[in-house]
Amino acid sequence: MIDCEATLSRRSLLGASATLAAWAYAPRFAFAAQGRDARLVTIILRGALDGLSAVPPLGDPDYAALRANIALSRDGASPALPLDNFFGLHPAMPNFARLYASRQALVVHATATSYRQRSHFDGQDVLESGMAGPGATDSGWMNRMLQTLAPGERIGQHGGLSIGATTPLIMRGKAPVLGWAPQSLQRTDEDTLSRVLGLYQNRDPRLASALSAGMATEGIASRSGMRGKGPQRGVDYMKQISAGAAHLMASHDGPRVAALAFDGWDTHFNEGGATGALARVLGGLDDSIATFETVLGPVWKDTVILVATEFGRTARVNGTVGTDHGTGTVALLAGGAVRGGRVLADWPGLKPAQLYEGRDLAPTTDLRAVIKGVLADHLGLSPETMRRNVFPGSDMAAPMRGLIV
Repeated sequence: MIDCEATLSRRSLLGASATLAAWAYAPRFAFAAQGRDARLVTIILRGALDGLSAVPPLGDPDYAALRANIALSRDGASPALPLDNFFGLHPAMPNFARLYASRQALVVHATATSYRQRSHFDGQDVLESGMAGPGATDSGWMNRMLQTLAPGERIGQHGGLSIGATTPLIMRGKAPVLGWAPQSLQRTDEDTLSRVLGLYQNRDPRLASALSAGMATEGIASRSGMRGKGPQRGVDYMKQISAGAAHLMASHDGPRVAALAFDGWDTHFNEGGATGALARVLGGLDDSIATFETVLGPVWKDTVILVATEFGRTARVNGTVGTDHGTGTVALLAGGAVRGGRVLADWPGLKPAQLYEGRDLAPTTDLRAVIKGVLADHLGLSPETMRRNVFPGSDMAAPMRGLIV
């Protein structure tokens, strides 16, 4: 059993409360595809994942020379895990390899958002807002997606789940969002919570409504044994918050949509090949995906986990045995609802003339097309709804269909 404790900030509670009434009467445009009780988790890797190391193109004749001493290979002491005749997988990700072999995971390679300037701040803004450029809106595409879904009992009452101390941009907006994070403060007893709730019901009905929702979420966390230890760091924290999110989402009265963010992917120095800094965080991500699979149990079959990052890294290794900010990278999908066992790539090549601006893996797939494909086939959103409400200005990025079983 995982030891964690739920905490809900007053800001997130008020944010959820302020929209619950309007939420009940808002127009809806979509239903979960094929009638499944769908779950969707988006994991953001902050710092820019090196897609050429996570999923190395071993069959490209120019790969090994570009990667120098961090290049992976098909053999040796720590070989890349096999995916197909061209691509391998970093050896720190055996769980993802297992899911891939069982057709429950896939890779989209040479993908990127529409952003090209290599600033973490602006790149994350574009990734999370879903807009063509930074600074265009203060809402995120997952929240706008929630606004289009048929409310139903579960989605209408629980909205989205934001994991962490603050709500990331991807989950900000008009749809109600509850925040959860493990924390080390002593848990308030039920009698005190009830008294506070009674006080708010008389003096602040909005906060009372949100506090009631928060108490319900904490009740789910308590029933799952998520108490005790405070937040950890690094890869252990990845697994801890994944377990907490999965317990909440597995509950019949828990949220169905969640967003998490993992730091530590900015590998300018000593990135490493089969071992090293990147291998450690990839191992943490791999454990997190496996944790979701274990904790979600029977609802794993209705689940999609999307892993995305703001941009990739340079094709060549720098002078400090790392890689700098780049462009093309990978997106990962895992879950029982994924039509897996494939690497999807319009491969651009790694020759000097094929690199984007002579330095990066050239992007050939718009990440928004991948996300649109998931939303269409997993949650039932129409292309028009996505074009108008979720990803405005993305007409050129048609949904990538066939990602979901």
